Amino acid sequence: MNSSQILKTLQQGTAIPAHPLALTASRKLDERRQRALSRYYIASGVGGLAVGVHTTQFEIRNPGIDLYQPVLELAAEEMNRADKHRDQHLLRVAGICGNTKQATSEAAIAREAGYHFGLLSLSALKDVDEETLIQHCHAVSEVIPVFGFYLQPDVGGRLLPYSFWRRFCEIENVAAIKMAPFNRYHTLDVIRAVVESGRDEIALYTGNDDNIVLDLVTPFRFNSEGKQVERRIAGGLLGHWAVWTSKAVEILKECQQVAEANSEIPLSIIHRNTEVTDCNAVLFDVANRFQGCIPGIHEVLRRQGLLEGTWCLDTDEVMGSGQLEEIDRIYAAYPHLNDDEFVAAHRDDWLSG
Repeated sequence: MNSSQILKTLQQGTAIPAHPLALTASRKLDERRQRALSRYYIASGVGGLAVGVHTTQFEIRNPGIDLYQPVLELAAEEMNRADKHRDQHLLRVAGICGNTKQATSEAAIAREAGYHFGLLSLSALKDVDEETLIQHCHAVSEVIPVFGFYLQPDVGGRLLPYSFWRRFCEIENVAAIKMAPFNRYHTLDVIRAVVESGRDEIALYTGNDDNIVLDLVTPFRFNSEGKQVERRIAGGLLGHWAVWTSKAVEILKECQQVAEANSEIPLSIIHRNTEVTDCNAVLFDVANRFQGCIPGIHEVLRRQGLLEGTWCLDTDEVMGSGQLEEIDRIYAAYPHLNDDEFVAAHRDDWLSG
């Protein structure tokens, strides 16, 4: 592994989809389709994969299920295969959660499987104080470089104030932060903390599914030590990008071109932001308080023939009321955002290899 190339790719910004879990009707791992999903994302032009994260279902860690290590290894094998034919190796991000004992154990598993970064969820530490949180992050960072994660409270996250993020940026082995509070105020807290820390090398990634496109084109400016400093969000690590992924890669490239030009944001980009947000509201089932956020992703992949069904490990995790009809609506409203033709042209190859 060329660590300098990996960090350069991370900092330049890329598309990192959150990898779903392919299950059979009996809710067992469907290895063939799990591999096919990885191949789909890689063929779409992503710069990396995030595995073992919320979209992969936290239940993979449960005793008796024990799929955390297997799904990390399957995705790693597919990335190894692809890297043989790539100049830039794919970024490998492993979801890490639980108390410090569990989190450091998962970090060790991820490192052993060849992952570069650990996306660190703090959902299991909702009631501890800031000092304990920082100590926890330090402990994990000693095992694997850390990808910070601000997860919105509606799906299990906790509020993390500016003071936490300012201290978090002082941890030497922090490489990036994914911002997914779905909240402008909280997003600004993170970016300001990074700016005021002086850590220019910490990459910023959006996970704000309600504002993906505008996050990627907005210049964020703050004063630091008497100087105005501008930071950009480099890329995205998103469950939303687990579907229609080749089109998501195109959108990211367009946004990066706009950001690089450093001119006025075109009205077409603002319109695209509204379209993508409308699609995300449906896929993540906002109307039902995110009940169907994973099954909604599965349904699109099922329609494309990449998944056999929408099953989740938790039998209560099903699509929300009216969500199927809403998916029909966004398919009709935004045909330019789906990549069904791309998937149909390559699906059999991805499933057969």
